Amino acid sequence: MQRMEDLTRADLDVVDARASSLGSRPLRPRDAATLILVDRSGSEHLVLMGRRHRRHKFMPGSFVFPGGRTDPADSRIAVANDLHPHEQSKLVGFPPRLTAARAKAIALSAIRETYEEAGLLIGREGPFSSRSPHWQGFVANRVCPSLQSLRFIARAITPPGRVRRFDTRFFAVWRSQVAVELAECPTDELEEIAWVPIRSAMELDIPTVTRTVLDDLAHRLEIDPELAPGQPVPFYFVRGKRVERVLL
Repeated sequence: MQRMEDLTRADLDVVDARASSLGSRPLRPRDAATLILVDRSGSEHLVLMGRRHRRHKFMPGSFVFPGGRTDPADSRIAVANDLHPHEQSKLVGFPPRLTAARAKAIALSAIRETYEEAGLLIGREGPFSSRSPHWQGFVANRVCPSLQSLRFIARAITPPGRVRRFDTRFFAVWRSQVAVELAECPTDELEEIAWVPIRSAMELDIPTVTRTVLDDLAHRLEIDPELAPGQPVPFYFVRGKRVERVLL
């Protein structure tokens, strides 16, 4: 089983061929966020995974975490609690530096996408108001989103030359932080949504970066079972012909 830092750029072009075809010009990666929900109520840690519909052009049929592109407008959404200061400093502090508003938008997009794709609302029960059509599920269910329990656990930038490039921040949160679980998902982005043991999830049809981040998460939980804020965050990116791994 290969990890991201063990691959060359040529290797990535092969193993991720289904995810996207090669482009003809460089593209600036777009901000994106992914949320890994972790259930620790049993004897082993479970993570929430869903299969992308096969009709999608991007990674059809692959298992993924809820997530997607960041909407800058999410920075204007009210929250019950902001990011933990140590987590925010990790998000904004590594060049190029982010503004606090951009960091908030990235983190909130992970929560929004989890609602849209998995029907799970993370936050505190209570009054919440927003004019954004993307947050009406929180309004209707009286859940005010909260960022306090999110943990920044990894970052990865899609290699140059891809048709779609993302600068993705991976967050983790305990399942206990879910205020409401809807019976039906607002969208059909994901199917076969299920809670899967981490090591079993690594054997599914998943992107290379997803397997790498799951491995990182499993090792972190062994030494940091509470996911304490402010811990080192692995960052994966391509430099020259190799994938680099540095700690933020």
